[in-house]
Amino acid sequence: MNNSSRFYCNKECEYFPCHEGIEEDSFNCLFCYCPLYFLGDKCGGDFTFKNGIKSCVNCTRPHIPENFEKIKDILRAHLSIQ
Repeated sequence: MNNSSRFYCNKECEYFPCHEGIEEDSFNCLFCYCPLYFLGDKCGGDFTFKNGIKSCVNCTRPHIPENFEKIKDILRAHLSIQ
């Protein structure tokens, strides 16, 4: 997949890949920090809470290219963006 406005892969990042389970060529770094984090337990991802702190270490949702539109739709709904 080529870098674009919907997909960006930074294989030179010192943390790449930051999650396991996605092929390196399909790993989307566009949402390096998940834009759904602020939704807490309503983000829909695979997270845990430890001592009251949300951990997304097991979540690959924002790094799967096909989820770009889904994430955008969720953001629109929660932020009232048209």
